[in-house]
Amino acid sequence: MKKSPVPQGKYIPASRYGNLVYTSGMTPRKDGELLFSGNVKLSEPIDRYEEAVRLATSNALTAARNSLEDQEYLEKVVALAVFIAAEEGFQSHSRLADYASDYLYEEMGESGIGSRTAVGVASLPSNAPVEIQLVVAVSANKS
Repeated sequence: MKKSPVPQGKYIPASRYGNLVYTSGMTPRKDGELLFSGNVKLSEPIDRYEEAVRLATSNALTAARNSLEDQEYLEKVVALAVFIAAEEGFQSHSRLADYASDYLYEEMGESGIGSRTAVGVASLPSNAPVEIQLVVAVSANKS
C-alpha cells in the first residue's frame, strides 16, 4: 500500500459512502511537497504538464485504494474531474485531461475510464497547475 497523500487542510484524502469512494482534490504533490506549480501556459507544449497530471492522478487513485477494506478492490472509475489552472485563452483542457485518463487506463484497464469533466479555473490551491478528483466504485473480491 502506498502512503496516502498528505492533506493540506482540514479534510481527509478520501471518504466512502456505501460502495463509492470520493477522493478529495489532489494536486501534484509527493510527501506533502508540491512538485509542480504555476498556471498552464499557452506558450508551452502540452506534454510539459503530463508528469504533473499523472502525479495528481496517482495521488487520487492512492487515496481511493487506501480506503479499501480487506478483500475489496476498485471496480470502476465512475467519474473523473480535472481542474486546470491555465492562462486565459487556453483551450486544450481535454488533451491535458487525457493524461489522467491514460494513467487510470494503465492502472485499471477499461474500468479506469468513466465519465470526465475538464474545467479551466483561475487558480488552484498552492498555485498548483492541476487538481484531480475521483469517484470510484468498490466491489468485494470473488472467492
